[in-house]
Amino acid sequence: MTSNCSLAVVVPALNEEDHIGRCVLSLLAQLPEGGRIYVVDGGSRDRTRDIVEDLKRKDPRIVLLFNRYRLQSAAVNQVAQLLATHPEPVELLIRADAHAAYPPDFIELLVEAYRTSGAQSVVVPMTTVGEREFQRAVAAAQNSLLGNGGSAHRRATASRFVDHGHHALFNLSFFLNVGGYDETFSHNEDFELDHRIQLAGGQIWMCAEAVVEYVPRATPGALAQQYYRHGFGRGRTIAKHRLSPKLRQLLPVMALASCVLGLAAAPVFWQAALIPAMYIASCMAWGIVLSIRHQDKDILSSGFAAVIMHLSWALGLIHSIMRAPVIREQLASAQTHRRS
Repeated sequence: MTSNCSLAVVVPALNEEDHIGRCVLSLLAQLPEGGRIYVVDGGSRDRTRDIVEDLKRKDPRIVLLFNRYRLQSAAVNQVAQLLATHPEPVELLIRADAHAAYPPDFIELLVEAYRTSGAQSVVVPMTTVGEREFQRAVAAAQNSLLGNGGSAHRRATASRFVDHGHHALFNLSFFLNVGGYDETFSHNEDFELDHRIQLAGGQIWMCAEAVVEYVPRATPGALAQQYYRHGFGRGRTIAKHRLSPKLRQLLPVMALASCVLGLAAAPVFWQAALIPAMYIASCMAWGIVLSIRHQDKDILSSGFAAVIMHLSWALGLIHSIMRAPVIREQLASAQTHRRS
């Protein structure tokens, strides 16, 4: 199926020495004839570039580029624009995250889904796999309803058309025609692009067979920072397109508001402290249930991880929505600058 398909893979990377080698090798083993893997490094300070350089010397199908803007969105756009001027036309662009592991038939499954569905974009489900103790707890939370809120690409059981998913494959021409990723977004650039794809009449197909394994953040601080940025990015998308948040996106905000109001009222009305206490206790109980269900004591703290994810995401979303007028002005200015 892939032998007659012209495609390229782009792997944005920044300080990924623990994962980049495994990621590139897994993709290289299934790359069709004529395909290339573009690793776009955003200025890594670890051994990421050295590892890629070593792989590149062994296999010329690997190309290492520098991403001066550091963001994943800019890295993918950079390769897309490079391919647009390539002497041999490239039909498909596959985005792969360095922090993930890919099944041996990943590319074949994507191309087959693209051909049979007629969609302009193919997305995939993502499951989280922890390597260290806290990562295992985060993985258990992210793979459960408490952590993913029922997101389509976290619970996909069948291939179908969706509004959003974990990005994997694009028709290169369509990707460029809709403007690619918005490079002012450091997070949530995927959902923002999916919205524009559908506004332009494009379709997004979820390939349920091509499941990606993602490695989560290893510390509570890193997890909180990541989810704050995710929430802020979703808020920027809402501000840019004047969208209404979905119920599952409002639930973390409701949890944060309940905790803040409950603690604020507690000095006057002590029973109010029961509200945040009940929320935290419920999350901790969920973690205990997951631990018993999977017979894994390492995921006892998955409830704690869920609390971090909920409240950090909510803080980011609220912050960005409060700054919505400023964000719209910044986005309009950035678009004007790009046109000029």
